[in-house]
Amino acid sequence: MKKFKLKKEDKVMIIAGKDKGKIGKILKLLPKKDKVLVEKVNLVKRHTKGNPYQGQAGGIVEKEAPLAVSNVALLCASCAKPTRVGYKETEDGKKKRFCKKCSEMID
Repeated sequence: MKKFKLKKEDKVMIIAGKDKGKIGKILKLLPKKDKVLVEKVNLVKRHTKGNPYQGQAGGIVEKEAPLAVSNVALLCASCAKPTRVGYKETEDGKKKRFCKKCSEMID
């Protein structure tokens, strides 16, 4: 299991694949598979069977599929570019993420 430099709710840009250039928010991290789920990106259609006991209707459902974390780059809030992430220690001893392009703190 790997530790990602990305977090849930981070704004990311897709840098490779069929959705290259799209921007979305991370919905879920899947560290065991090295994948992330990004909002409204990498949409696939799934045929689902209805379940009357749970009140689910059947039909074709469009949902997000996981993307490899290597195909995703964090969008820096200050320079608005996809960037790599580094870590710096602040004066109070906390570890914070920073943008490698503009050296601005991310969180």
